[in-house]
Amino acid sequence: MTDWIEKLDWNSDGLVPAIAQDYQTGEVLMLAWMNREALQLSSEQGRAVYWSRSRQKLWFKGEESGHDQRLHEIRVDCDADVVLMQVEQIGGIACHTGRRRCFFRVLKDGEWQIDEEIIKNPDEIYR
Repeated sequence: MTDWIEKLDWNSDGLVPAIAQDYQTGEVLMLAWMNREALQLSSEQGRAVYWSRSRQKLWFKGEESGHDQRLHEIRVDCDADVVLMQVEQIGGIACHTGRRRCFFRVLKDGEWQIDEEIIKNPDEIYR
């Protein structure tokens, strides 16, 4: 591992939250987690690689769906405990629900309301 990776403030599980943001529009697409290996691979390969907490393994974004994230830039916040990945979202779908982004619910009148339609049925994406 390189020195720049060790300068991050990793949590007790050896993870750091990673925000994926559209590099052109600034739209926040999703939040995932990265371990050191995922961050190193993302930097080397120029594509988003995350750590799947549910599967306990590396998650190459788009490996099943084809909706890769091409990496344009990696940033870190002032406390060095959050990574910001500026990406190009291939296929226009970042969320496993078939939507553009994972942040498709908005609080209105005391309730979570969906403000974004499904682009593609998840059953057609994940076989």
